[in-house]
Parts: sequence; C-alpha cells; structure tokens
Amino acid sequence: MRLAELAWPDVAERAAAGAVLAVPVGATEQHGPHLPLSTDTDIALALCDRLAVVRDVLVAPPVPYGSSGEHAGFAGTLSIGQAATELLLLELGRSAAETFPRLLFVSAHGGNAGPVARAVARLRAEARDVGVFSPRWPGDPHAGRPETALQLALRPGGVRMDRAVPGDSRPLGALLPALREGGVRAVTPTGVLGDPTTATASEGQALLDTLTTQLVSHVDGWR
Repeated sequence: MRLAELAWPDVAERAAAGAVLAVPVGATEQHGPHLPLSTDTDIALALCDRLAVVRDVLVAPPVPYGSSGEHAGFAGTLSIGQAATELLLLELGRSAAETFPRLLFVSAHGGNAGPVARAVARLRAEARDVGVFSPRWPGDPHAGRPETALQLALRPGGVRMDRAVPGDSRPLGALLPALREGGVRAVTPTGVLGDPTTATASEGQALLDTLTTQLVSHVDGWR
C-alpha cells in the first residue's frame, strides 16, 4: 500500500505494528531516445510496490530527482547534485523516523550511490534503523537491454522500440575515464550504453522477479 493514500491515523496504526517505510529513490534523466526520463524512478517504485504485496511495508511517494550530472547535455535531465541529494534523503530519513521504526531506501540510479550511502551512514550514526537496497544486474549499464526489458514489462506504452539504437557497448570499466571527464555525452551521442534493440518484455519480467526476490531477501535478513 502507498503511504500517500492513507490518513494519518491509519499510518500511525501501521507504523505501531512495525510496518517498514520504503522510499523509492530514482532520477529524472535521459535513457536514450527510446525510454522515458522516469525509468530509474519507475523501477524503484515498482520494486517497492511488489515488496509491499508480500511484507508489511508502506511505500512513500518516490523521490524523482537525484545526482545525474553525468547526463548533462541531454534534454530533460534534471539533476540536483550529490550534496542536495544527500541532504534531501538525510532530512527525509529524520522525518520518517519520527513515525516508522524502520526505513528502507530503494535506489535505482547508480549516480545516487554516494549520496545515499552517506545519508544512510549519518542516519545510522544517529541511531535510526535505516537500510538501503540498490538493484543491480549484469550486462548493459544504462538504457541498454536490461533497463529496456524492465520498462517493456512495466510501462510498454512508454517505450519507443522504433527509436532503440545500439550505443557504446564497451565494458563500464573501459568507459569510466571518459565518463568521469566528460559525462555520458563524451562516449555516446544517443545516451545509450549497450544495445537495447533485442530487449523483450518477458526478459524484463524475469529480471523484475529476480530483483523482487533479492529485495524481499534483503528485507528479511535486515529485519
């Protein structure tokens, strides 16, 4: 169930019974010419919703902005930077801890890794029970086959497969120097790292199931 759909007495009752608050953390950034800018947010929210079906979890409204400076130069990318992302999550966590005994950030944008880790470390140092789960998969790192498959499973109407084109398919390690120096635009004019052209919805559904299983296991182990 989603937090924003409830009145405060209902939230208080669920929290008192031990419900976890899951916060989807995404981004608003380019994902090639074929995927919506909401892709990372969509994935984080879908995982939280699926977790809430099988565990005592309330899903907070997603955080749709993050640290996406590496995608500068592509129309529509909205980045608030690392410092602002860290502060946003820190203050959000402090506020959530006034109600919920446990807080889980589900972060689906790799560029948020540093800010999320620092915010969680600070919250834990303040004696708050906070966890983080970041979905990972093998293969293309950005707007390639895995993310395209996930979106075909989640929001097929938002995917423009007629625009899907291969991008730079070199391993991420080989791209890192250029990415750090000039961002994604320095290695691919389309914003794609990998090849999305063969992605399928069935592949995306299987990956979504795997990530959900990993998330549930993470929560069970943490609790």
